[in-house]
Amino acid sequence: MSAAAEKPPQASILIVDDEAVVRDSLTKWFRQDGYRVESAADAVQALKRMNEGPWDVILLDIKMPGMSGLELLKQLREIDRRTAVVMITAFATVESAVQALKDGAFDYVTKPVDPDHLSHLVANAIRQRKLSEENVSLREQISELAKSDEIVGDSPQMKKVIEMIRTVAGTDTTVMIRGESGTGKELIARAIHANSARRYFPIIPVSCGAVPETLLESELFGHERGAFTGAQYRRKGKFEMADGGTIFLDEIGTVSPKMQVELLRVIETKQFMRVGGSEVITSDFRIICATNSDLEAGVRAGTFREDLYYRLNVFTIFIPPIRERRTDIPPLAGHFLRKYAVAMNRPVSGISSEAMDLLVRYDWPGNVREIENVIERAMVLAKPPLVQPDDLPFQLVEKQPMPSGGSLAAVERAHVANILQQTGWNITRAAEILEIDRVTLYNKIAKYGLKKP
Repeated sequence: MSAAAEKPPQASILIVDDEAVVRDSLTKWFRQDGYRVESAADAVQALKRMNEGPWDVILLDIKMPGMSGLELLKQLREIDRRTAVVMITAFATVESAVQALKDGAFDYVTKPVDPDHLSHLVANAIRQRKLSEENVSLREQISELAKSDEIVGDSPQMKKVIEMIRTVAGTDTTVMIRGESGTGKELIARAIHANSARRYFPIIPVSCGAVPETLLESELFGHERGAFTGAQYRRKGKFEMADGGTIFLDEIGTVSPKMQVELLRVIETKQFMRVGGSEVITSDFRIICATNSDLEAGVRAGTFREDLYYRLNVFTIFIPPIRERRTDIPPLAGHFLRKYAVAMNRPVSGISSEAMDLLVRYDWPGNVREIENVIERAMVLAKPPLVQPDDLPFQLVEKQPMPSGGSLAAVERAHVANILQQTGWNITRAAEILEIDRVTLYNKIAKYGLKKP
């Protein structure tokens, strides 16, 4: 048979036909091509042969005494859905062919069988089975990789964040991630994507604040050749590249008013045109965005569109800064120490208690990103086996003491000012920490004459 070279090695075929001459002929043909071949005269024998599998392909006659081939097909599919079943019959009808394909048959051929045609058909069926198995294996590997990229932190705040990730990951809801710079907003976005049904498609990050306004439109929507000076080739935009997956819009608060209009339209329609183009492109994407700015203040000031704000702010995850979850500092430091011990091939196994005490007491204005930088530097300087205080690039900065002996108003003013400073003047977050509403907080800011630096 001419297609022998196309089949993967060690492939197996089960032939089910009540005619001995057909079974013998097909068995001889396929064994000559190197397949492992067995046969069965009826459904009862075929079901017994299934225990000798797994089978890559089953060649199944429709007309047999007792249980018909169509009835047997349903049982075979229940036993092993990965096996490709090719129906063979001398009594072909449109109805039987359609029914066989509906019930899960790979294909349908009629007697007398053309050996070359059947050989190609079997080779294609086996190739498809192998690709399906590789796809399942790849999906399992991707799932394991997603699990291995865990978010480090065991504080109550981070447990709440992880629970929110699990809650929203299984939906297509738009997510806004809020928090100070360096808290790991992109890591949270990737965790949501990795635990969603879209994880087999890409997550496309866009740092809106890092791309000049004149280029952001092209970056997001793509452009046609000749659309502007330097556009020598057609280029896909990030929204088009995110088809089936997720687009992560970081620093969304920096987007210009003109681009906000474009974003609103794309979010609502899932359609757009490349710069300089006329073709309407449709893309199935999920949006996750992030910001460390006060979007509510932007809405009030008219610099951020209210309708876009409500489109994006559907499900909010706030990542608290490190200073508000100090119990996460030791595991984070240990995580980065192990990472750089491997990367630098250094036999540093831990952090001394004195050095860890400094790490825990420090306020970390740069949050997780700053912890990683500090540990990387310490790993360069440290003498095995432990990181010592002298290996750290800072001295502990003592906190300013709360005013004492003054009025209640003075204490309250200092506390409100401190919380505003800690949150980077994020009014919503500061109000949550102070356990007051935003209107009350604005009143206190005005009362005490507090001003954003």
